[in-house]
Amino acid sequence: MSKKVLITGAAGFIGFHTATKLLEQGYELIGIDNLNDYYDTELKKARIGNISKLNKLISKNWRFIKCDLLEKEKLDNIFKSFQPEYVINLAAQAGVRYSKENPSAYINSNIVGFMNLLECCRDLKIKHLLYASSSSVYGGNKNLPFCEKNEVSHPVSLYAATKRSNELMAHTYSHLYNLPTTGLRFFTVYGPWGRPDMGYFIFTSKIIKDETIKIFNNGQMMRDFTYVDDVVNALTNILEKTPCASDDFDFYRPNPSKSWAPYRLFNVGNSNPTKLLDFISIIENCLGKKANKEFLPMQLGDVESTSANINELNKWAGFEPKTSLKEGLEKFIKWYIDFYKPDQLIKKS
Repeated sequence: MSKKVLITGAAGFIGFHTATKLLEQGYELIGIDNLNDYYDTELKKARIGNISKLNKLISKNWRFIKCDLLEKEKLDNIFKSFQPEYVINLAAQAGVRYSKENPSAYINSNIVGFMNLLECCRDLKIKHLLYASSSSVYGGNKNLPFCEKNEVSHPVSLYAATKRSNELMAHTYSHLYNLPTTGLRFFTVYGPWGRPDMGYFIFTSKIIKDETIKIFNNGQMMRDFTYVDDVVNALTNILEKTPCASDDFDFYRPNPSKSWAPYRLFNVGNSNPTKLLDFISIIENCLGKKANKEFLPMQLGDVESTSANINELNKWAGFEPKTSLKEGLEKFIKWYIDFYKPDQLIKKS
């Protein structure tokens, strides 16, 4: 009998890829998403359509329900009806800069919604809750590469604050109700079917259209870009690897990534930070076109550099990123051209 997994944010970028991989591995899935209009809803619907096509071909183990995590009664009914053994929470209001414009969306989705999900997991006594955190929790930390044992008490955006809140809420439920939880701090995930609000997506679109791209901090940004397949491999590899209490937990020198409760936190990154201008150069080479660049100061809420120490995830699940930045961007751009079919001819390098 197939093991049952519930995925929130199933119409999202990482949710789509995760659902696809789990279907291929034989799990029985139910996906939920509110299909909000933060970005193109047609892209979200296309992702769901693609999963449904795959499902008809290989398994018939997939069902999608439109649901917002704020709809507690509906969420309760989904849990009671489907009886998932595992839950992967990838639903969230994303975006650092948008959190300055619409802060209430982050509190509602990322705090209240996550609280509702925790209650459902608690009531059903699920085997493992995996949830998306973010590298943004490191905030003002300058100690690179970022390590899970680092202090993360100085967020620089509301988005980061909500993600850190998720980690603290999850720990509370792990402690009070013995709910196994694992938080994954994703580092700038990119790839096919990606989010249109992300830099690589915007750069590609604007270069094709001969529009000017905005480069903040005068190009002096560094990011640990992580290909989506590597992220999904981390998710699927630890889905059934339930965290347990750390026998060596030191109450006098506590490690934030572990606990006396069944709770873990891991970085999921490429561990190979790249300068933003070098990143743009790869996109230019893939497209065979130069970008029109406008250099701007640092944006409030951004961090200058990210870099992931992934030793803990490697020890826990043998995680090693496989995809080079050049290979990953080539795959993204091929998907972008196939999906959007830009009118302008593109010379490929």
